[in-house]
Amino acid sequence: MKRRDFLVRSSSSAALAALSLRTPLAFADEAGNAAGWRTFDVVTSVDLAGAEGPTQLWLPVPLAQAGDWQRRISIGFDAPGAQSARLVALPGYGVEMLHVSWPDAQSVGHVELSSRVATRDRNAELDSHDYAGRNADLKTYLRPTALLPTDGLVKVTAERIVQGRRGDLDKAHALYEWVVDNTYRDAQVRGCGVGDINAMLANGTMGGRCADINALYVALARSIGIPARDAYGVRVTTSKLGYNCLGKVGDISKAQHCRAEFYAQGLGWIPVDPADVRKVILEEEGGMPMENPKVQAARKRLFGSWEMNWIAYNMGHDVALPGSEKKPIPFLMYPQGETNGARLDSLDSGRFRYSIRSSEV
Repeated sequence: MKRRDFLVRSSSSAALAALSLRTPLAFADEAGNAAGWRTFDVVTSVDLAGAEGPTQLWLPVPLAQAGDWQRRISIGFDAPGAQSARLVALPGYGVEMLHVSWPDAQSVGHVELSSRVATRDRNAELDSHDYAGRNADLKTYLRPTALLPTDGLVKVTAERIVQGRRGDLDKAHALYEWVVDNTYRDAQVRGCGVGDINAMLANGTMGGRCADINALYVALARSIGIPARDAYGVRVTTSKLGYNCLGKVGDISKAQHCRAEFYAQGLGWIPVDPADVRKVILEEEGGMPMENPKVQAARKRLFGSWEMNWIAYNMGHDVALPGSEKKPIPFLMYPQGETNGARLDSLDSGRFRYSIRSSEV
């Protein structure tokens, strides 16, 4: 497979079709310099064991463009023997994926997806006072989802947290501090969690992983009229900030990570990551108390900034996989597969074998 080419091989034709999907690396600041940008190659390889009939595969691909902090330079894939292999974009939330299908178990083969992505760190200007009205398209990020209700206990909880606070920024900060103080990272939860917010609040079980803790933040914000969204992606290199647990390089097959952001009038989208504060507490140097200076530094920094040693796939919830008759999945961050109409467990490495590798260019 040629890097930066879009390769499709069909079982119905011996011909090889190639379409260039290159984007020039022209991300310059006002001085004309490509300041702060880093470039990563990410390769996902998948082998399905024990296919039992018609089989489908869905792989998340990096966001083509996200603000001034991520650009997808190129993307390519190879799926020998596949009946169909194509990129599919779903409306809303920026969800894009590679969809591969095979007509029978015998034809199921290896799939490889490669992306080159440029990122640079995000740092919001929280002291700006150039306030402006909201845009109509932000309504998407105020809506409830299957696992993120915005009424009932969620709304009551959020209103209690922000009582006496004024303005989006002040309220969003209060929610962030509350989530950091009242949740914990649960090492027993599989993968990144599922983000069932009602269950967390109703049961008083505030433990989870990033897709639980950050989804809680998003639901609370939406419930009081602050647009918010999850960003699903994967860590691609080590942290330069001295946090061993907040980075991964080489084999990143289990380095998926969900982040969050909210929209403040006049300021735009503000990055946050309360889940990573709890990760530092649980995992950094074997665990640290909240008052540890390293934890406090992470707590302060992760309201308003992201270190972009991570790439975003999408902001999607309730994702309906094209070609599937199964119910939508909560989010698309892991490779997904089905065989003979049965959905595969993305975390079952015995049957659903995949690897994701990253390298800095």
